[in-house]
Amino acid sequence: MGNVAKPLTQLIENFKKLPGIGTKSAQRMAFHILKMETPAAEQLAEAIRDVKKKIRRCSICNNLTDVDPCYFCTHPNRNDRVLCIVEESHNILSIESTHEFNGRYHILLGAISPLKGIGPDQLAVSSLIERLQSGTVEEVIIATNPNVEGETTALYLSKLVKPLGIRVTRLAMGLPVGSDLEYADSVTMARALEGRREL
Repeated sequence: MGNVAKPLTQLIENFKKLPGIGTKSAQRMAFHILKMETPAAEQLAEAIRDVKKKIRRCSICNNLTDVDPCYFCTHPNRNDRVLCIVEESHNILSIESTHEFNGRYHILLGAISPLKGIGPDQLAVSSLIERLQSGTVEEVIIATNPNVEGETTALYLSKLVKPLGIRVTRLAMGLPVGSDLEYADSVTMARALEGRREL
């Protein structure tokens, strides 16, 4: 991109560093910013600066927050007896969108992945055990991703938590609503059969 102004090239290259953004998308975003009114572009830049300056990890659950402890840890109407364990902060958004869960959360900050050099010591497991030893939690819902790393992490956590006398459950997985059985792969179908419930 030698014939493009250097500041524009730098902006495009920085956009390409974002997940899921290729060259064409990065170019569209950069040219869109050029078309924006200056105050709107400055507001975007300030929002990026603010999120880097003000967002930190909650000292209790590891969620991303601008106040410590976070909303989920301090809200008086949330159930202290149920703790949902997720891999990353953004996983909470999916669970909260259902309006079905009102317990607390614990973010592991990843999943066990020996191939990537991530073991239990690199995750927030010790702080989880500390929370569970308080005696308040009666059920732990393991909501790790349904992949090899998520399953490995779920099994590891289950072996740690069950001896504490706490009920351990896993999110049910299987067929999505609105899909046809003929398109389900064997793993999805097996999960659907395992997670079946009485009508």
